[in-house]
Amino acid sequence: MWWAAGAAGVLVAAGVLTWALWPGTERPDPRSRVYTEASACLLTPAAGVVDEAVVPVWAGMQQASTETSGKVSYLEVDGPQTSENASTFLATLVQGDCDLVLAAGAAPADAVVRFAGQFPRTRFVAIGSSQDRALSNVVRVDETDAAQVTARVHDLVAEELRSATE
Repeated sequence: MWWAAGAAGVLVAAGVLTWALWPGTERPDPRSRVYTEASACLLTPAAGVVDEAVVPVWAGMQQASTETSGKVSYLEVDGPQTSENASTFLATLVQGDCDLVLAAGAAPADAVVRFAGQFPRTRFVAIGSSQDRALSNVVRVDETDAAQVTARVHDLVAEELRSATE
C-alpha cells in the first residue's frame, strides 16, 4: 500500500513540474514599460521633485514620457544651493547622455544659464532662472502659473523625446 501512495506522489510531482516547465506564450509584466533611447533629465534643488518649484516641471516631464515612451529622470543638488555647486551636478547629467537637460529651482536654473555655454551640443531648459543671459542652447521658461509651466515643459520635452528617436 505504501508503494501506491509513493507512486501517486511521484505522479503529482511530475504533473506539477511538467506544468511549471511547459513552454508557453510569455507575456510581459503588465506593470513594465518599454522605453525608447531618448531621455530628458531634470536637475532639482535638494528637496527633489517635491520642491514647490519642481512639482509642475516633473508633472510635465512625466506626461511627455507617458506620451512618447522616452525616459525621464532627476538628480538633486546636494550641499550648498549655489549655481557653482549645482554646476557639478549639471555636468553629471550632461555626461550621462541626456538628450535634454532641464533645471528647476533657483540654483539649478541659474547654473544652466551660467554654465550651459561649456556644453554647446547639449540642449537645456531653465525654469525660473534669475540670470539674464541668452544662450543658443538654452530655452527659458518664465511662466509663473503651475499649469502653464507643466504645459510648456510637456511640449518641450515631448518634442525633444520624439526628435531624439527619429
